[in-house]
Amino acid sequence: MTDETIYGHEDTLKMLDALFREEGEWWDQFYADKNKGIPFFKDQPDENLVEYFDTGCITPGKTLELGCGGGRNAVYLAKQGCSVDAADISRAAIDWGTDRAATHQVKVNFSCCSIFELELEPASYDLIYDSGCLHHIYPHRRASYLELVDRMLKPGGYFGLTCFAAGSMGAEITDWEVYRQRSMRGGLGYTEEKLKTIFSGLELIRFRRMRETAPGEELFGEAFLWTALFRKKAV
Repeated sequence: MTDETIYGHEDTLKMLDALFREEGEWWDQFYADKNKGIPFFKDQPDENLVEYFDTGCITPGKTLELGCGGGRNAVYLAKQGCSVDAADISRAAIDWGTDRAATHQVKVNFSCCSIFELELEPASYDLIYDSGCLHHIYPHRRASYLELVDRMLKPGGYFGLTCFAAGSMGAEITDWEVYRQRSMRGGLGYTEEKLKTIFSGLELIRFRRMRETAPGEELFGEAFLWTALFRKKAV
């Protein structure tokens, strides 16, 4: 039987988590059929991530991907020469990523766990990347998310993000309404102002809509997403 006594802040967070669906089980079902017509199921990296490397804005280094899904970006990062750690709560997604890495003959250190359970060396990452994880993070976990990014990034390290753009994709409800409904309705849509406020502790490098890519480009790009690149201030 689960101990439902609240002794501290972490117990409160876990209690709030429990108000929602069982995340791992839900995402395992989501990733079960790889042939669904989901755009980001294709083995294609984000177009903005590729641009960062092609333009020399980011160079290979130690990288952490949060919510890596089927591993398409993690594999791309490894192919660029990065040392890659990647985490996702879904075992089905992690297994898919592991198979992809083997197919591409690259090494990715995959972990099946909540990103808040990661046990990694602090201040050791040159790049932390999130493609579609933040808009599924419950509001009560947002401060923990920011603390995770800050704790894991090296001074001068980069944080890259893609997430739902309010008005084009995602639920446009307040944080409080998430708890009234006990649902994020498929993921929260963020405004430009809200994202810049949330990540105001980081230096903004680039911010734009994701470019919608053509079928022959072999890149993932959907215009309903924001893309952003931030940098942790050097000491």
